[in-house]
Amino acid sequence: MSRAKDLAKKNSLRLRRKRRIRGKISGSVELPRLTVFKSNKYFYAQVIDDVAGNTLAAVDSRAMKLTVNKENVVKVAAQFAKTLNDKKIEAVVLDRNGYLYHGVVASFATSLRDNGIRL
Repeated sequence: MSRAKDLAKKNSLRLRRKRRIRGKISGSVELPRLTVFKSNKYFYAQVIDDVAGNTLAAVDSRAMKLTVNKENVVKVAAQFAKTLNDKKIEAVVLDRNGYLYHGVVASFATSLRDNGIRL
């Protein structure tokens, strides 16, 4: 297979996982949805109230001038946990957005837990 076909298949599998996950979880004011996105360079996360359709808080590694790796994502998670605590958000439901729960996504979630956010 060519590289383009491999990447297309990888992306289509992630989108299938994403749809399957989103069919099972939803965010509310009491328990908002934390969704993550990672590009090749940066990591993004936001907390969403799906009932009202509002983004309650967001963070990205690009604004912090950090690339996407496990060590930098821990710093991003610490900053995000501080933002969530300031907004009185103590618990969220994790939407891994089709990404497998390992590496950067797992580091982010673990760091949030270490900083007092329940997932």
